[in-house]
Amino acid sequence: MKMPALALVVGTGFLIAACAEETGSQARPAADAGAAATSPEGRPYALKDTQVWSVPDPVSGRDYEVFVSLPAGYEAEPQRRYPVLYVTDADYAFPILRQIARRINLDGPVTQDFILVGLSYAKGEGGAASRSRDYTPVPCHPASRCALAHGGGDAYQAYLKGEVLPFIERRFRANPDARVLLGHSYGGLLGAQILFTDPTMFRSYVLGSPSFWFGQRHIMTMEADYAQANKDLPAEVFMYIGAFETPGPTPRHASRYDMVGQMAAMEQVLKSRNYPSLSLRSTVLADEDHLTVAPAGFTRALLAVLPTKP
Repeated sequence: MKMPALALVVGTGFLIAACAEETGSQARPAADAGAAATSPEGRPYALKDTQVWSVPDPVSGRDYEVFVSLPAGYEAEPQRRYPVLYVTDADYAFPILRQIARRINLDGPVTQDFILVGLSYAKGEGGAASRSRDYTPVPCHPASRCALAHGGGDAYQAYLKGEVLPFIERRFRANPDARVLLGHSYGGLLGAQILFTDPTMFRSYVLGSPSFWFGQRHIMTMEADYAQANKDLPAEVFMYIGAFETPGPTPRHASRYDMVGQMAAMEQVLKSRNYPSLSLRSTVLADEDHLTVAPAGFTRALLAVLPTKP
């Protein structure tokens, strides 16, 4: 069965992911339906050659979708297996990453062909509620500080490992030895959580503007626990952040946390461990803040973790 293309509906400044098929339960009048069928005006803008698949979580009972974009030569090379880039916050990150990957390769390949998989929010929830719960390792303390539930990162990690990765690798020609996880903000925090609890779940980790401040910097405790029990960290890690993500004099500067300093501290600690199998790089992007840095960070990430092979 051919799946509907992913559609982007632009409104109030946001990109909203939706299926291009009509899902309304009420029938239109015949004349209205006929006009809609013959006129292309006003239809949703659909991302061509994309797919939407339901991958529910049987443990929590929540329904999630994954968005999939296959490389251009996928059908022409039936024996070839591809790296897979999984990206959190798919509602905005999936279409941006997809177009960046196409754009930077227009004059010849600078990155490998890869399958792009977007990890969407739970159906029926707003993005803030879904990501606050699923991308954080511990609850807020005290709980009264947070209006939304936090601390479901372990459960979501188990869902990714038990449901999403097997689904993608059964249905598509995915190389299980070349998985990449890209997360921004809370998504970067989730990536760090997985890195320090199950590092071989992915080959490469992109930790974008990671929220290492969360939970009184609980992620540093997780890093220390991992280091105490392990002598190696077999992973490639690339971190990026905007130069304005630190307190400063302009409105674009961060108001509370020195995220630039926290990323630097994480890098210093990891380098001090002298893990023989860890590849670690980072970049601070000038004139970027927490909201503007994503496109530039995505571009640097693709070039860093999926470069064309010599």
